[in-house]
Amino acid sequence: MSIGYAYRMVFGPPRYEVRHLEALRAVAEEGTFRGAADILGYSQAAISQQIAGLEALVGSPVFERPGGPKPVILTPVGRALLAHAEVILDRLDAAREEIADIAAGTGGRLIIGTFQSVAVELLPDIVGRVRREIPSLIMRAIEEDENSALIERFHAGDIDVAFVAGPVFDTSVDLIDLGTDPFVAVLPRRDPFAAATSITMREIAELGLIGEHVGTTQDYIDQHVRDAGITAPYAFRTNDNGAKQAMVRNGMGAAIMPQLAVDLDDPEVVVLPTVPPIAPRSILLAVPPEQRRTPAIERFLAIARDVAAERLSPPAS
Repeated sequence: MSIGYAYRMVFGPPRYEVRHLEALRAVAEEGTFRGAADILGYSQAAISQQIAGLEALVGSPVFERPGGPKPVILTPVGRALLAHAEVILDRLDAAREEIADIAAGTGGRLIIGTFQSVAVELLPDIVGRVRREIPSLIMRAIEEDENSALIERFHAGDIDVAFVAGPVFDTSVDLIDLGTDPFVAVLPRRDPFAAATSITMREIAELGLIGEHVGTTQDYIDQHVRDAGITAPYAFRTNDNGAKQAMVRNGMGAAIMPQLAVDLDDPEVVVLPTVPPIAPRSILLAVPPEQRRTPAIERFLAIARDVAAERLSPPAS
């Protein structure tokens, strides 16, 4: 004995097609099916079929057809549907324009992941130059203190390109090395530091340190301090580079900072290399694989390389 099973497919209500909405708008604007056909490049019969198909989906006429030379008139149902059709068609037109701009590299959006020192010292110049070349490109920055957060958001598609501080050993992302940024000691301008040419880690530790909260750069600094055999007390912690330098200026301690994060024109601080030196960090730019880069991303990368060459030391070999 065989058992038969009957399956019933359940479908939602039929959806209006773009061609139906375009025909509705064209007939409403022109007042005749012939006029709509001329505007859209169809035959009059094709326009009639599209309106008939739309009315079948709606379940009601969308035009009153008085006949003769008089123009057709929208019914109340037709007027209501046209209001929605115009919004939909306008959005589709905007989408086509935006996609064309992205493909041509003349518009669209670019979300940039970054961290504080790059955001302050490199990004304004980069964004300014990109904007002069691509005025319609909308750019926005998202700032994070840790590489892991930036790379995670890059993979999630929240950001299109991301500046990260190296070394980075994550092989899941394409990284462009823009250059290196040395670490320096920032000290209050007073004896004996004013005339010094370098400072040891132990001397820095004796002053007490101004540092950041836990993060990519602070972890890197702390590891090198430990490698020098130093356990340094922290007098103050803040993730604001300007606040760190202000604390040094006011004699609260010394800071070890990437040079890019330091205001080198501050007359009240001394900036010195450390002994032993801390290996410089790399400034890297995470970008999509080459085949997925838009023209805007390619220009951003090229300009970022130019700005980095002016502000950073060359990439490590």
